Amino acid sequence: MAPIRMHVVVPITTPDFRASADFSSLFDGGVAVTQSQIERGPASIECEYDEALAQPDIVAKALAAEQAGADAVVIDCMGDPGMEAAREVLDVPVFGPCQTSMHVASMLAHRFSVLTVLERLAPFFEVRAGRYGVAGKLASVRAVDIPVLDLDRDRDRMVKTLTEQGVRAIEQDGAHALVFGCTGMLGCADALAAALAEAGHAGVPVIDPMPVTLRVAAGLVASGLAHSGRTYPAPPLKERVG
Repeated sequence: MAPIRMHVVVPITTPDFRASADFSSLFDGGVAVTQSQIERGPASIECEYDEALAQPDIVAKALAAEQAGADAVVIDCMGDPGMEAAREVLDVPVFGPCQTSMHVASMLAHRFSVLTVLERLAPFFEVRAGRYGVAGKLASVRAVDIPVLDLDRDRDRMVKTLTEQGVRAIEQDGAHALVFGCTGMLGCADALAAALAEAGHAGVPVIDPMPVTLRVAAGLVASGLAHSGRTYPAPPLKERVG
């Protein structure tokens, strides 16, 4: 049987933000992961304006992946930029880590909190929780106050701050699960879960969006499922300039 072909679109222009090996250990076999990166757009995504700039090339990269034989496309950003537009023009399923992670958190826990990079992104995630139908499950959005492109510079500091904000989300906001609000936090879930256990909060799920999304996507592809053509009909034919 041919492997399921998953393609990751990295929706920022910063070189080497994501290594091709970052997801290679997620699957024992039967799933192949490739990736591409946009060439026109922002260096990082930290607001709606950044998202708007990234979307045209995200859709172009998603289309190219489908034409190259991808069975599914995953957009590597917690804003899910271009996801709905790409669903309108692709036949293969397109997944966003924000939508996927919020629904997984809703299945695993009564309420969840998002731990993101900057305070300014709180409305950003509140809007998406409403759009995805899980606003009643969102306990809070808390920030570590570290810009996206600085996350890798001091991982110990990031885990320490994630722990501080995670404990506050649990104790003050009533969170029963935590979701990383940036895919740049990749690989920190185990460290955070261990730190939470030491703080007396063992058993609180910590959702690392990209691994979870890729695994959910692979499972849905294997089940023969994709997004609804009634929800995401093909765009009408018309002249489009640019």
